[in-house]
Amino acid sequence: MASTETSAGKTEAETDPVEDKSAGNGGDLAGLEAGLDALDAVQTRRAPFRRTFVEKIFPPMVAVALVLVIWQVLVWAKVTDSYKLPAPSAVWDEVQEAWLEGTLLEYIWTSVSRGLLGFLMALVIGTPLGLLVARVKFVRAAIGPILSGLQSLPSVAWVPPAVLWLGLNDSMMYAVILLGAVPSIANGLVSGVDQVPPLYLRAGRTMGATGLRGTWHIVVPAALPGYLAGLKQGWAFSWRSLMAAEIIASSPDLGVGLGQLLENGRTANSMPMVFLAILLILIVGIAIDLLIFSPLERWVLRSRGLLVKN
Repeated sequence: MASTETSAGKTEAETDPVEDKSAGNGGDLAGLEAGLDALDAVQTRRAPFRRTFVEKIFPPMVAVALVLVIWQVLVWAKVTDSYKLPAPSAVWDEVQEAWLEGTLLEYIWTSVSRGLLGFLMALVIGTPLGLLVARVKFVRAAIGPILSGLQSLPSVAWVPPAVLWLGLNDSMMYAVILLGAVPSIANGLVSGVDQVPPLYLRAGRTMGATGLRGTWHIVVPAALPGYLAGLKQGWAFSWRSLMAAEIIASSPDLGVGLGQLLENGRTANSMPMVFLAILLILIVGIAIDLLIFSPLERWVLRSRGLLVKN
């Protein structure tokens, strides 16, 4: 009887550590699962304004202030003549004058409306062209090198033939934009399609996604990062092409855009007007990127789980 109790006691003593170890392993697994869940969870809570200001707004403000300080110091030091390097106050006076005359927004809208409309036309043409080049070997062999060559060709080279073909009108402006932007958009999409893993295509074919259906549901979503990079580059080429066309081709029927404003400043030997045009061109480029392409890029990254914080 005593031996039975002793063996029973030993059995309980021997099994307790095992139970404790199992319980410990269960706790470890639960903690591991909780950690993985925390990694998988995407934070959708918007960051506080103070953090956004410190991380995103304050650094550009410091950079702009530093540039203005250096600019003013160079003016005070008289490193060159005042008509070559005007003071920031002179450029600000030019801004105020254009605002009071009601022409400042007109300069901006003339160029922005042309640039956006031309970019949309380039998007409609460049997207199917890029898919065709990426998916059809014969078309890639025939057109691929031409697209790469057109992309490296300076946009200003298209202005003289466009003027001779179409005359001094908006059609000439749009033609220059298309010739500058379409190759970049198409090549960006081709690059994105080339980076799609073959496993995705095989999986799509297995599920019946072939032809146009496979292109729309498999190829285009997988190639979206490269396509977005091509869109950003296409907009840059659109904007630069438009500025080149506005600088070279001038006509009362075309109105005064930012490029024409830049040329008017050069003709009048007015460096404040030249600096005003340069600053407006820069501001529009930054604004388009912040308002259109940066949100698109964040959306693409967030949809792929690559952007945890807003």
